[in-house]
Amino acid sequence: MQFYTKQSVTSSTICVVFPNRADLSGKVMIFSRESNTAHVTLTPDKTTDLHAATVCLRFFTDLERTQSLFSLATRRKDNGFVLFTADGGMYQVWIMDSLTMFWGLPQKLSEWMSFCATWDSVTGLTQLWVNGRPGLRKSQHRGGNIPAPHSIILGQEQDTFGGDFKITQSFFGHLTDLHMWNYVLSPVDIQHFTEDATFLPGNVLKWGDLEHTIHGFVVVEDKQLTC
Repeated sequence: MQFYTKQSVTSSTICVVFPNRADLSGKVMIFSRESNTAHVTLTPDKTTDLHAATVCLRFFTDLERTQSLFSLATRRKDNGFVLFTADGGMYQVWIMDSLTMFWGLPQKLSEWMSFCATWDSVTGLTQLWVNGRPGLRKSQHRGGNIPAPHSIILGQEQDTFGGDFKITQSFFGHLTDLHMWNYVLSPVDIQHFTEDATFLPGNVLKWGDLEHTIHGFVVVEDKQLTC
């Protein structure tokens, strides 16, 4: 378990590990190596069962293969709420081991992608929004819930509660602006997130006040701003 700052990353660095609650506004997590070790564990602000959920984030990668964007596991289901970007222009959503695939949404290499996923247990409807463009609404895990406790990890996909990672599913790139809500965000609020305008931060996870622990080689630094 290792935490790196931009200034301290050298071949001879002795790394310090610590859990941290921090405002990550304007920061980006960089997963710069394919591995089955580097990851970030997140501690949610709410620990109750989920009957609905929205996760929004931004990611940047130049690797065209299946990659875990967000991994939530429960004690009984390692695919509690898991979001993948995959090759061939496809995205995957797993909810309590139920898989739904989404096609035809934006998927570009070496560009920032704004990504949101919503799910509601009453209707079972799951939907993805990529760069503000909505995908087809599809039914998934209707009438069920996602029982607490939850193990939430960035950078890897869990095949057991909190572990059993595979390098072929690891995330390779930059990730920022992660938020999670225990309800379905409105299309207007999703558009506000996409445009980096004002929106209500996540009530389960919010980038501006995030309790997290970094394991392995993950760099946190300021976003690179361009004109």
